[in-house]
Amino acid sequence: MSLSILVVGSVGLDSVQTPAGSRVRTLGGACTYFATAASLYDRVHIVAVVGSDFPQEHLDFLRGRNIDLRGLQIVEGKTFFWAGRYSEDLDICETLETQLNVFADFHPVVPEDLRAAEYVFLANIDPDLQIEVLQQMRAPKLTALDSMNYWIASKREALTRALGMVDVVLLNQKEVKQFAGESNLLAAARRILELGPRALVV
Repeated sequence: MSLSILVVGSVGLDSVQTPAGSRVRTLGGACTYFATAASLYDRVHIVAVVGSDFPQEHLDFLRGRNIDLRGLQIVEGKTFFWAGRYSEDLDICETLETQLNVFADFHPVVPEDLRAAEYVFLANIDPDLQIEVLQQMRAPKLTALDSMNYWIASKREALTRALGMVDVVLLNQKEVKQFAGESNLLAAARRILELGPRALVV
């Protein structure tokens, strides 16, 4: 029985520094990581954008995981790029560089037959784009959203709307407190749940 999983978010190239070593321009993006993990359970459909420089080997990897790429737009230009450095305990990540590239003009288009997907995950992207996706869906059984401090600071109004449209929200402790303007984690979580989601995963 198919779970009908749809994920929308970034597929990109990452340069990452960790205590264990470094990787340059490797396959990355929130959509990529979710889809790869979820593909262990069922077929995953992704909606994202990459540039004409996106390596064929990465497309082959995703297809090899039985990930449906019909919703992946390949457009002229450079792929989204992110560079970061993780702390010794991997708890803190410092962003060194972000190049939106083709992602700057991205508007997600969900293929018609995927608008009936039962499970929808909105990976960490602009909340206005997350809302665009939700407005294209018919009647999903479960919707989940991930976000971050950047969107809390720069797109609070849109993020507030998006939080009220989903079932599950994923934020870390700092993000929960930042969004709610509350130092007590439990009180901050309650404020977010008051907006409409059924669950908050911290």
